[in-house]
Amino acid sequence: MDKKKIEQIRQQYDLIIHNIENADIEFWYARELMPLLGYGRWENFDKTVCRAMESCETSGITVSDHFREATKMVELGSRAKRNVKDYMLTRYACYLIAQNGDPKKEEIAFAQSYFAIQTRKQELIEERIALIERTEARGRLRESEKRLSQNIYERGVDDAGFGRIRSKGDQALFGGYTTQEMKNRLGVKSSRPLADFLPTLTIAAKNLATEMTNYNVEEKDLQGESSITGEHIQNNRSVRDMLGQRGIKPENLPPSEDIKKLERRVKSQEKKIAAQAGKLPEDFTEGEQDD
Repeated sequence: MDKKKIEQIRQQYDLIIHNIENADIEFWYARELMPLLGYGRWENFDKTVCRAMESCETSGITVSDHFREATKMVELGSRAKRNVKDYMLTRYACYLIAQNGDPKKEEIAFAQSYFAIQTRKQELIEERIALIERTEARGRLRESEKRLSQNIYERGVDDAGFGRIRSKGDQALFGGYTTQEMKNRLGVKSSRPLADFLPTLTIAAKNLATEMTNYNVEEKDLQGESSITGEHIQNNRSVRDMLGQRGIKPENLPPSEDIKKLERRVKSQEKKIAAQAGKLPEDFTEGEQDD
């Protein structure tokens, strides 16, 4: 997600902030938040809100401090009016809703970052979105490699063979450098996965090559280590060639911070969000907000 788009979306979120007079608490209405999160139907969004409330309760936090059911008067097509269900949501509640949304949606990735960062500074939001994109890419690679491992096991290749196939693929992607040589170049311990230290682009490249291998292994019913190795090497070379056309050499890209450290930092941050968000006053009613 580019900087200009992030700023445009941030402004949309800022426009629907409500404040509780004399309480220094921001809140959002669920029906105003819903379209920004990519939901078109209230029924679907209501389910996501309910899952977020369950997450809140599971964390040992009082749900009513952050989720408050409300009603809103809306005008129908016939100009008649009726009350509809809504929720008042603290920043922590909005964060939990984003956490329970579809992570593949750009809107959800933005919301997770927007509501996690108390100051909502542009650069901090950008930084956290980049982290989410990297962790999502790492998760997809993990799943595609798991699928490849299962595919080749069903075709007569053991764990050691899987390691050799994956290493040959790395060698093709990284211009002749083996997995261990790339670890040495990037200063990665032998015991740690190389992908935990790769930038998002390289992780995505490895995932694309692995998915191509999975597809052709299944479609062509490739058997044995030799034929699957050849397929994986060819796919990694193809991805390398594609990157090369854009002037990118994966082996020359600098390492990224250990993804495990980043994940721990995010978890630590999450524990502070509820306290920073404040609580909805017990006697608060809709007429008391200062918009």
